[in-house]
Amino acid sequence: MSTDEPAPKGTPSGVDLARVALRAAKEQARARGDAAQQKKQARRGGLRSGARADGRDPMALGAAINRLISERGWEAPAAVGGVMGRWPQIVGEDVAKHCVPEKYDEDERVLIVRCDSTAWATNLRLLAPALVARLNEDLGHGAVKQIKVYGPGGPARRYGPLRAPGSTGPGDTYG
Repeated sequence: MSTDEPAPKGTPSGVDLARVALRAAKEQARARGDAAQQKKQARRGGLRSGARADGRDPMALGAAINRLISERGWEAPAAVGGVMGRWPQIVGEDVAKHCVPEKYDEDERVLIVRCDSTAWATNLRLLAPALVARLNEDLGHGAVKQIKVYGPGGPARRYGPLRAPGSTGPGDTYG
């Protein structure tokens, strides 16, 4: 076959081969350029987010908090904290005026409630089983196993120069 004769159909000519080689060279150069660009950005302090969404983009505060709660396994304490915030809706306004949740022990699943009088503490002790059932409906089965109800605490012991040594505070004068 001489150079004057046209190439048979289906066989690429020299121009076609040159185009294919040029296209392959451009793709390789682009790939090397992208890799070099990524290395340069990594040296400058990391890749920067572009116009499209990716994992580095900022997220809404609520979504970030929910992700943190689920990653750390804080679902139960967070739910109980929500119950403490909604205490008046759960137990009713009258009981909420006199009884306040103080603490939740996650290991023992016990809710500690302080009442402002012994009468309200007794009343809440009688309501405790129904209240546990209502809380477990809201939080999930077994979230609260028991409610410990405490009455009003006595005044704090005071120490100072005007106190008698060995005094147990104001309660020792009432015989």
